[in-house]
Amino acid sequence: MREFLLAVYERLFAHFGPRHWWPAETPFEVIVGAILTQNVAWKGAAQAIANLKEKGWLAPRALLEAPEEELAALVRPARYHRQKAQRLKDFCRVVVEECGGDLEVLLKQDVAPLRQRLLSIRGIGPETADSIILYAAEKPVFVIDAYTHRIFHRLGIFPARARYAEMQAFFMRHLPLDVKLFNEYHAQLDALGHHLCLKRAPRCGECPVLSFCKNAATNPREPYCGRM
Repeated sequence: MREFLLAVYERLFAHFGPRHWWPAETPFEVIVGAILTQNVAWKGAAQAIANLKEKGWLAPRALLEAPEEELAALVRPARYHRQKAQRLKDFCRVVVEECGGDLEVLLKQDVAPLRQRLLSIRGIGPETADSIILYAAEKPVFVIDAYTHRIFHRLGIFPARARYAEMQAFFMRHLPLDVKLFNEYHAQLDALGHHLCLKRAPRCGECPVLSFCKNAATNPREPYCGRM
């Protein structure tokens, strides 16, 4: 299975090239992006981050002290703006009140306690917590998202109702615990899911891992796995 996973990764990397993910200048910007990109395309989150930068609020204490209505207006491009403004404040409150405003104090914890603390913050679920751990804290956890499940379900690895923890454990059991590999692998899967392995009308004929796809092999006339 390790050879299979690495073969998938190598084909994706050869097709898409390095993804340079996560696009951020600081760990705190990574975290803000991870919260803002929940249930929205990255373009909206990126515009919201740009708004915060222009205002000079891209720092834990500044966001915590920001007027809530004004903060919500700035993050409106990321949708659910009032909810996300509150989630940003909830996270920043932990950094300011528990860590003296020093994000590194939070991020330097070992993976298990850091993950537990992140998950205890309102609005931070497994995918967001793991994105923070991998991309901001630079610790080896494999991030799972809808693209990951869709792709590996079609490849015949995961069942339709696979749980997050099961999928994550699969990757971490069969791949080297390497931050750079986990970073790039997740980014490659997102590229495949976003551009080719679409939920409806996927572009299978352009897929670099088509030969591995169990759905394409067993259901060649199905619209979601046909050879274009």
